Parts: sequence; C-alpha cells; structure tokens
Amino acid sequence: MVGAVVSRAEPLLQRFRIATIAAPDLRKVEADYTRWLGYRVRERGKVSGALAASWDAPRAAGRPYILLSSDTHPDVFVRAVGAPAVPGYRPLTTHGWNSIEIVVEDADATRARFRGSPFRVIGEPANLKGYPSIRAFQVEGRSGEVLYLTAETGDRSRSPLPPPRGPIGRVFIMVLAGPDIQAMIDWYSTWFGLASSPVRPSPIGVVQRAQGLPVEHGTPLATLRLAQQGNLFELDGYTPPATPRPRAPGDLPPGIAITTVAVRSLDALQLPFIAPPAVHDGLAYGGRRSATARGAAGELLEIVEE
Repeated sequence: MVGAVVSRAEPLLQRFRIATIAAPDLRKVEADYTRWLGYRVRERGKVSGALAASWDAPRAAGRPYILLSSDTHPDVFVRAVGAPAVPGYRPLTTHGWNSIEIVVEDADATRARFRGSPFRVIGEPANLKGYPSIRAFQVEGRSGEVLYLTAETGDRSRSPLPPPRGPIGRVFIMVLAGPDIQAMIDWYSTWFGLASSPVRPSPIGVVQRAQGLPVEHGTPLATLRLAQQGNLFELDGYTPPATPRPRAPGDLPPGIAITTVAVRSLDALQLPFIAPPAVHDGLAYGGRRSATARGAAGELLEIVEE
C-alpha cells in the first residue's frame, strides 16, 4: 500500500535489491515463480559460512539458494534459501518482514492468470482507499510469504508506482510490522535519513483476517521513501494478538526473512552490523561489500554497495 512521504534530505538507502524468503522446498518456489510470475532463475548456489554468519544464521551455511528476477527488472531479485518449516509460524501475525509488494501491469489480469496456481488468494483485487487509481490483490505462497500485486490504473507519469515494463515487474515495497511503529520510524530515520509519512490508522483486510481482528480495526501505518523513485517501506504497527516471529536458534526467520537494499557506500553508515562489511560471492552482490543489521522490530536488513 502506498502513502505520501514528506521529503527531506536524500535518504542513504537507494533501492531494493533482494527480497529473501526461507523456503522449505526450493523446487516449489522455482516452479511457482517461473510459471506464475514469469520470473527466471538467474543463479543457483549454496550459502557460504561467512554470509550465513553475517545474517546471524549460522545454520543456513551450506544450504542451497536460488535467485530469481523478471526479464524487465533483472537486477531486482527474489531469493529463496532452503530452510526447515518453523512450527507455529503463520503469515501476517508476527513482527518482521510480512509482505513483498510487486508492481504489475493489470491487477485483474494478474488475478485471472493466478487461477489454478498454488498461490492462495487472500485478498481479491480492490482499489486502495485514498489512492483510487491504484488497484491490488494479495496472495500467500507455499513458503508462507505474502505477495501484494499492485497496478496503477491511472496516469503512470504521475504515479508513485514504478513502471512494470511487463505483465509482472519488480519488488517496489517491503512491508515491515512491529509492536512499536514509532520505534521503527526512528530507527530508519536515525540511521538512514528516511522521512516518514504521518502515521495513520488504516484497515488492512488481509491483516485483520489473519489475526481475527474486527473489520473496523485500524492498523497504525506509515511509509518511508528510499532515494530512488518507486521504492518504499511500509511500516505496520501490530498489536496483540501479533507476537514476535518464532525462529529456530541460529537459523533464518520463516516466511520473508531478509530485505536487501542498496547504498552508495557502507562507510557512510555508523549503525552496528551483525558482522563487519565484507565481499560475498554471487550475482546479487556483484563483487561489492555488504553487511546486515537488525532493526527495531527484529528484522534483518542487508545492505549492499552499488
């Protein structure tokens, strides 16, 4: 979902590079994303010990991963890393990364395309309140990841959405939930200079249904814009019954595990990293340094130079 953001100095975070999901079955992820989203596998590999340590997930070392992207935005990836299912995890009910929002050409045509797919539709196409030209629907994948598939139906030259350049485009919003929305805003503002939209209560149907909340329940919501147009964080303030995400010790969190963003230089950042910046192998990193930090909601934010 998209909101207006008050602009100040340019944020240090430039754009999204990777949305990483912890996947019990990589074969299913590959089948689903290649057939139903039209993505292509760009790389296969195994997580190195150093990379796993940088995520504070040493048990991920040696596990296989695949890197996928669209032909229209080949350098913005969905990465699936092999990981066991975590008992008790349910999407949209815990703190951390909860949704990946992907721009599409036509939300209704994409919904029709998804008929018969293993993606479970959890929200039918609808126009956003306050942004009637933006239309979206939501699905849940077989790894417990939630995708928002969102289209601009009006004047795209004036839209906050990036151009899809094809039926299904790239990641453009990552949705983060936590128990204290102001703490999340302060963390991203302090370390990266991101300005927040005003916090407003907003009914979010998929969240209400997942958590058994009344239809009139308003979730505190704010957005933060990255430097490059069409890249935003959505922050959702979850209240009980939402809980911290269950996680096996030393492993990645289930569902959407990591968001990776680009910066011009890690030297401009002073925040504490899980491990010092280092160069890791793989197409996603391109020989550039990266490092990972843990945010105010316990989320993993990986930062790579470009």
